[in-house]
Amino acid sequence: MAAKLKKGDKVVVLAGKDKGKEGTISSVDPKAGKAVVDGINMAIRHTKQTQTSQGGRIPQAMPIQLSNLAYLDANGKATRVGFKVEGDKKVRFAKTTGDVIDG
Repeated sequence: MAAKLKKGDKVVVLAGKDKGKEGTISSVDPKAGKAVVDGINMAIRHTKQTQTSQGGRIPQAMPIQLSNLAYLDANGKATRVGFKVEGDKKVRFAKTTGDVIDG
């Protein structure tokens, strides 16, 4: 199935402890149906010091279910994502405004 949310998309959280917060998707795991969003679903991870990085209690963004995320359209409102064929390409579009997301 085609991905409705991709890396780099601006999204808003619909449910959970970070409900209402906005962020950008940094990675997507389609097999697990989860995505990592910058600054969302933060957890403290205890890491050991290495030559390149300082150790300690470091906050890290954890994966969140794709069903709990909604795409932000040009107006900054949450919208669903649909697909349509323009010419010979399949493109994503915002259901509220009808604007093409990538194309």
